Amino acid sequence: MNAAAMISQTKEADELPFYQPQGDECELFETALRRRLPLLIKGPTGCGKTRFVAHMAARLGLPLETVACHDDLTAADLTGRYLIKNDETVWSDGPLARAVRRGGVCYLDEIVEARKDVTVVLHPLTDDRRILPLERTGETLHAPDDFMLVISYNPGYQSILKSLKPSTRQRFLAVEFDYPPPEDEARIVARESGLPLEACRTLQRLAGRLRELKGHDLEEGASTRLIVACASLIAGGMKRDDAIRAALIEPLTDDPDVKRGLIDLVAVTLG
Repeated sequence: MNAAAMISQTKEADELPFYQPQGDECELFETALRRRLPLLIKGPTGCGKTRFVAHMAARLGLPLETVACHDDLTAADLTGRYLIKNDETVWSDGPLARAVRRGGVCYLDEIVEARKDVTVVLHPLTDDRRILPLERTGETLHAPDDFMLVISYNPGYQSILKSLKPSTRQRFLAVEFDYPPPEDEARIVARESGLPLEACRTLQRLAGRLRELKGHDLEEGASTRLIVACASLIAGGMKRDDAIRAALIEPLTDDPDVKRGLIDLVAVTLG
């Protein structure tokens, strides 16, 4: 089935992983799929990148292969390797090869964490060839129309050692994510956690204050994911202060002095 036909068979919104659009990112994703173009998503941790991809794959009825990239991830982890099974050596596709064979979305989360040889494997899939050579089997897989490659990373963690080369970046369309506007974020937290909206507004306001410390006392501010976790703890019966410490203070820093400062900030912000 081609990409246009897949898009025409979208599911009802209440059947999908919840995602609140902030702009034209859903239209961009659909158009990229239709035009057989890969997509790069940039944004801070916990802002909804992974949820967006899961939402769009489900919305378009596409299988989804998700890979959390890390320092030890190799090209073979994506393409596949020979394994011993029942005293025989058999080839086992990796997640990228599976997605190319059958169609669907292959999502590589935090691509800059992977080894450099991984990005080289992606190059033939990101131009008009749309192929995946499997050197160990001698195969060349041709991506079907309904295959889409999506990668993401957090620009805040970029360094000289961990960055995408321009030769890789310019093979992708790109969209930048950020945390939702305050009222939207509060409503997302309320929907995800079950905590009343007014209480979620309070937590969102606190998270906004914590984000102001990014680049000073904190490497990263409180993510939408952490606000949802905090709200879920409170909705589950935990005391607010204990939930805030577990979800909005401890995950952000190990420094005792910074923790004390954050606790003081919580007291000032919430009264």
